[in-house]
Amino acid sequence: MANKELLKYAGLAFQIFATLSVAFFIGYKLDHWTGWKFPLFLILFPLLVILALFYKILKDTNKKKDE
Repeated sequence: MANKELLKYAGLAFQIFATLSVAFFIGYKLDHWTGWKFPLFLILFPLLVILALFYKILKDTNKKKDE
């Protein structure tokens, strides 16, 4: 049982890391493309991703188990 929990949380950590990495990369590229001095997309995209991930985590953890 503990091994199953470990894999569950390891998968969640990898998902968070990968999603944030993609958000930072896209934000960086968009800021570079627009040429703005203020890194708006570099700040905005990761914040939106974090909010979406928190929503997903809350939604997944509040599911009622059919036991």
